[in-house]
Amino acid sequence: MNISDIRRDYSQGDLDRAGLDPDPLSQFQNWFALAAGEKSGSYWRRIGIALYKLWHALLGHTPPDPNAMVLATVDKNGVPSSRTVLLKGVDKDGFTFFTNYDSRKGRELLGNPNATLTFYWPELERQVCIAGRVDKISQADSEKYFRSRPRGSRLAAWASNQSDVVADRAALEARWAEMEKKFPGDVPLPPNWGGFILKPERIEFWQGRPSRLHDRFQYAKQSDDSWKLERLAP
Repeated sequence: MNISDIRRDYSQGDLDRAGLDPDPLSQFQNWFALAAGEKSGSYWRRIGIALYKLWHALLGHTPPDPNAMVLATVDKNGVPSSRTVLLKGVDKDGFTFFTNYDSRKGRELLGNPNATLTFYWPELERQVCIAGRVDKISQADSEKYFRSRPRGSRLAAWASNQSDVVADRAALEARWAEMEKKFPGDVPLPPNWGGFILKPERIEFWQGRPSRLHDRFQYAKQSDDSWKLERLAP
C-alpha cells in the first residue's frame, strides 16, 4: 500500500459565516449534537452519514466516540505530547475532562496550563480545534463525576499509577484485585484524581470541501470577552 495514495474528496456540506452562531461554545454544542446523533441535520447530510455508517458496519468497524478528543500538552522543556481523552462536559466556561493528576498529562498541565483539544468527526467531515488554558475543577465536582463512574473504573483509578512503568499486565490486574478487597463497598475519590477545565481562547471550525478548498472559521477571544470571527484560508 502506498500511503500517499490514500485520499478522499469531501462533499458532506459547507460552512458560511451566516450559518455560524455568534457564540463558539453554542456552535460547538450544535455540531456535537449532530456528531452524537442527537440532531438529524439536513436531508442530504442524513443520507451521507447513514451511508458512511453502513459502509463501516459492513467492514466491521466500530464508530468512533463523538466525545473523543486529542489533548496536546507541553512539558517544562517545551516538548509536546498528545493523547486521546474523552470530553465529559461542555458549557459556557469551557471543556471538562478527567485524569490522574500525577500522570504525564496531569503533571504537564499543572506545570504549563496552555493546551489544545482537537475533535474529528469523519462521518460529518468536520474538525474542531480549541486552544486555551486549563484549571483544576473543584474537588466537589470531581467527586460528583467520580461517583457516577462504574465501580470497575473507580477501582482502576486507585490501581493505576498512570504513566508509570509496570512490570506486566498481571501486576496491574493484581493491583486492581488488591483495591477491590480494600474497598468492598464505597470507592472514594483518590486524592490525586480529578477534573480539568480548558477555558478556550481560540476555537476553529473546519468543514471539508471538494478540491481541498475547505471552509475554516476561527473565533478568537478579545480583551472584553467578546469573540472575533474570521474566515481562514484552507
